[in-house]
Amino acid sequence: MSRQLAKKAVFEKFNLKTADRDRFNADVARMDIVAQVMPATVPALAEGEKVKGFYVLLVTLKQRDYDAKNILLLQRLIPQNIVFALQYQDETQLAVYHTVLQQSEWMPTEEVSITLNGTTTDAVWENIVATIGGIVRTENLSLEEQIQKNLERERLLKQLATLEKQCRAEKQPRRKYDLHQQIINLKRTIDDNKK
Repeated sequence: MSRQLAKKAVFEKFNLKTADRDRFNADVARMDIVAQVMPATVPALAEGEKVKGFYVLLVTLKQRDYDAKNILLLQRLIPQNIVFALQYQDETQLAVYHTVLQQSEWMPTEEVSITLNGTTTDAVWENIVATIGGIVRTENLSLEEQIQKNLERERLLKQLATLEKQCRAEKQPRRKYDLHQQIINLKRTIDDNKK
């Protein structure tokens, strides 16, 4: 399937502000729906309870360092499950929104593929989100819980890096000791969250 989504039609349908249009135009050159995954198009796939199907949207970018807000804007404007194939020259990055925006690494376009693992659209969608986001699934957590756990871990790691930087720069022994104790406690918390 190859159906172009006109930027002008999107702008007019959703009454975007001039600033949003300009930001979007600075990043996006073209948008094409290149695939629709659902039981009607993939006969071996059963319809899921939550996800009835999803689209693959090829977004040709004008620059590699795009503003992620544009992808979130597209997701908000098009209330469907969408896998974004963001292409700049000969590289592609996959992105998907599920609770938060998940993005893969940039890779050569000819190496990009999406594998449909699962027997229902729910299972296929969750596997695609996990693959693109680099999420290691655990049996006892749902995908949403695993994403939240990963976000919390990232937040704690950023906090740890900040504390370690402050500790290295601190001159007063008492304050340095307090920061060191906070670092030890935070490392314990991070280790506990791994389990």
